[in-house]
Amino acid sequence: MKVSNLTWKIGGEAGFGILSTGKIFSKIFAKKGYSVIDNNEYPSLIRGGHNTYTIRISSNEIFSTNKDINILVALNEETIRLHQEEVTYGGYIVYDENDCNIGDFKKARKDINYVMVPFSKIISELGAPKVMVNNVSLGASVALINYDLEILKNVIKDIFGRKGSEIVNLNIKSSELGYKYIKEKLKINIYELEIVKPVSKMLVTGNDAVFLGAVRSGCKFYAAYPMTPSSSILHLFASIEDDYNIVTKHAEDEIAVINMAIGASFAGARVMVATSGGGFSLMNEGISSAAMTETPIVIVLCQRPAPATGLPTWTEQGDMLFAVHSSHGEFLRVVIAPGDPEECFYLTGEAFNLADKYQIPVIIMLDKYLSESHFSYEKFDFKNITVDRGKLLSKSKDIDGGYRRYFNTDDGISPRVVAGIEGGIHIANSDEHDEDGYSEECAHNRKIMVDKRFRKIKKLIEEIPLPKIYGPIDAEITIWSWGSCKGPILEAMNILNQKEKKVNLIHFTYLYPFDSESIEGIIGESNKNVVVENNKTSQLAKIIMMNTGYKIKNKILKYSGRQFLPEEIISGIEKIE
Repeated sequence: MKVSNLTWKIGGEAGFGILSTGKIFSKIFAKKGYSVIDNNEYPSLIRGGHNTYTIRISSNEIFSTNKDINILVALNEETIRLHQEEVTYGGYIVYDENDCNIGDFKKARKDINYVMVPFSKIISELGAPKVMVNNVSLGASVALINYDLEILKNVIKDIFGRKGSEIVNLNIKSSELGYKYIKEKLKINIYELEIVKPVSKMLVTGNDAVFLGAVRSGCKFYAAYPMTPSSSILHLFASIEDDYNIVTKHAEDEIAVINMAIGASFAGARVMVATSGGGFSLMNEGISSAAMTETPIVIVLCQRPAPATGLPTWTEQGDMLFAVHSSHGEFLRVVIAPGDPEECFYLTGEAFNLADKYQIPVIIMLDKYLSESHFSYEKFDFKNITVDRGKLLSKSKDIDGGYRRYFNTDDGISPRVVAGIEGGIHIANSDEHDEDGYSEECAHNRKIMVDKRFRKIKKLIEEIPLPKIYGPIDAEITIWSWGSCKGPILEAMNILNQKEKKVNLIHFTYLYPFDSESIEGIIGESNKNVVVENNKTSQLAKIIMMNTGYKIKNKILKYSGRQFLPEEIISGIEKIE
């Protein structure tokens, strides 16, 4: 059966390479030009637990994974029990009878097909470790959709090459045996993807894209304490620090992280840190210090469900208001929420420029879904990220007369020096201070300095873009959303608009500062409004109401620790009267 769209899912116990198997399967299609989006799910356990990897592949542009699975590869019985209902009518479950007793499952779902592949027997006869059943399943899956085994072999070489030829050859041989079992024993192939233009695409996560954007932006200091789902950014920086002359620090905790970063920024480096909600909580006093000393810093906040430890390896959008109102006192900051890896890349470049130009903290908000899911792209245009360091003085000849660090300028932005240059000596004081940086507690000075720091907002609001509108201007229903909900919403809109139910999206990538006047104008042009968010309390709706007085009554919310699926959004939209 020739298809333009296919969803494949593998599930099994942790320790059987589910995540690496899924990434290989994604890569073999991205390399040939297909649109690929994947998502991995795993519990916060050191050993054991149920892992899955879901991949959607299409010959057309896609924006998210979807509900219906065409092929479910079950490496254990639990996978069938948990995910059988996700398999679409006429879909397939691939299993090993040694690991799965499927009698009851067949009775429950007579509308799907069951393909028995003896994963364990194949591995045993090969003399390979049990863990390599995942490679047998890869070969079998490639055969079931009549795809090229050679591409799979090449990807296996890329992934496992550093482990030596013996491991590579064993992985390849086990995948070959799975492929041959389908082709020679069962003699079936059930799906065949439409051919696309053979353009090799890269697979990147949101974390990958933030990292690439930071390196391109000239980030020279990165500090972090590992915390899911931000940890991979630390690993990426550590892998290139020597080649790109970037100081990378695995600090003892997030308090040390933020203070190290402030020191590096004071010295003149472009700096970035990343964490999740718990670590961000620890950083708050430091963020406030950066604001008072007007020290630029970029902070990546990769959200996960809270409060407390919550669900450490799952996804949610519960920290938006926390970021907007983070730390004590009133101060200017920028909060950015990319919707996909492409936006992660370019908006990271913007984050560094805004931090430098306005000498403020800039917070980039991701979530576990965006941080760790892979999306296929042909390439990013590195030329579209340029470096603007604002009023940074790096040479003594640029200092005109006596230097005053917090000089009360018309735009509120004072010239800033690289530490150590002649004539640039100054105090960077976290107490309230005068223009020279000396502590000052008089009422008159306090008002001057607060007004100075907030005067930056006028120019800043002129610079940051309004929310982007997707879909027909004359829509019956307007969706308001932010961050990673973008993809599932666009996918849902494509289906709804084909049903002649006109829907559009107003998508926020800049959450703060909030341009109230312009947003009020957009609201006035809309018909029925609905907010879509991955949280319980509809935080975007709250921030809109706080700044405009307009209350959006219709809400589609999800807070189960899982990202939205397009079908859930469609169901919610169809209930709006």
